[in-house]
Amino acid sequence: MMKELSMGGLIVILLSLSLMSNGVLSIRLPDRISDVTKDSTVNQPLKTAVFALGSFWRSESVFGCLNGVVKTTVGYAGGAKTNPEFRSLGDHAESVQIEYDPRSIGFKQLLDVFWSSHDSRQVFGQGPDAGNQYRSMIFTSGPEEARLASVSKEREQTKSRSSIVTTQIQQLGTFYPAEPEHQKFELKRNHFLLQLIGNLPEEELEKSSLAAKLNGYAAELCPPRIQRQIDSKIDDILRKGWPILREV
Repeated sequence: MMKELSMGGLIVILLSLSLMSNGVLSIRLPDRISDVTKDSTVNQPLKTAVFALGSFWRSESVFGCLNGVVKTTVGYAGGAKTNPEFRSLGDHAESVQIEYDPRSIGFKQLLDVFWSSHDSRQVFGQGPDAGNQYRSMIFTSGPEEARLASVSKEREQTKSRSSIVTTQIQQLGTFYPAEPEHQKFELKRNHFLLQLIGNLPEEELEKSSLAAKLNGYAAELCPPRIQRQIDSKIDDILRKGWPILREV
């Protein structure tokens, strides 16, 4: 089943749908539509959080669907190497940077998602991904975030004393955005969703709030309620088939 479109985003997207004579559904937009300047949080103060919890392809999908998250970016943090790259990241960890509206979601809630979305007790990797770049880390900015991170780690440790929580808590230094091909990775694998939002150019796709949500939807990592909500919106568009495009 096709995955997530943000609530307001679908309204501003002009879709053209047509059923070809061979029965294949094709979708096309007459003009490319960008939601970069249409976000409800434009000109409003945002906050930033950075986490490392395994492969950043999956990590970005985990946070993109959350209400209050405006933008997600995958990259490298936690190491000393200058200008790391995917094939040469030195001692950095694959990370995700989250820009969020603190009026809708807080750092404490993001921490809850962080802990529930990976195995913080696994050593030297996550799941099948082995290596130092996949380690668990919370990056903090300021004493309050450091306090919240420490408290949450202690709480996580009390759930079981049979193994040690390996998560590192570190003051955020430089966050290096990853190469374009790693941004919105799950969304880029779903050509239907890309077409549905107008095949945004790379730069706009990276900044798009709608793309961040769809990236989580494509990976089926949205909270169940949001996942179902997006399913319903897309099904409604396909059912109505409006407006009709005369040619592909």
